[in-house]
Amino acid sequence: MTKSTKIISFLITLFIITSFCSTPSKVLGRKVGGRSPIKDVKTNKKIQELGKYCVEEYNQSLRKYNHIMQKDNVEFLIFAEVVEAETQVVSGIKYYLKMSAFTSGTPKIFDAELVIKSWEKKKELVHFSPFPTNDDN
Repeated sequence: MTKSTKIISFLITLFIITSFCSTPSKVLGRKVGGRSPIKDVKTNKKIQELGKYCVEEYNQSLRKYNHIMQKDNVEFLIFAEVVEAETQVVSGIKYYLKMSAFTSGTPKIFDAELVIKSWEKKKELVHFSPFPTNDDN
């Protein structure tokens, strides 16, 4: 090989490697760092258990609030089911859950975000709120 052929081969190889490594759009059909929907949520026992955990954590925070504020009129939620779920790879796995829970006997939809760091054996509920509806406007 001549010197110019080696240089051209090196540049082509470098271009291919750089193009492949710098393309964050999709790897194996999924966006890197993006959310991925979870299929068959209603039959997925792990996801349903995570939803129940979120409601239990929320109720526990209400109990602490009631104790501090000395209030007795706060209503606790009763978990029904997770209706939608997505995951995202962060520092651990972040779950975005949309779930149904009962309050005062009425079903309502709630959003929850939960981060699981399995190497630390840690689950953290980072967000829990009612899902906005058209009635909220």
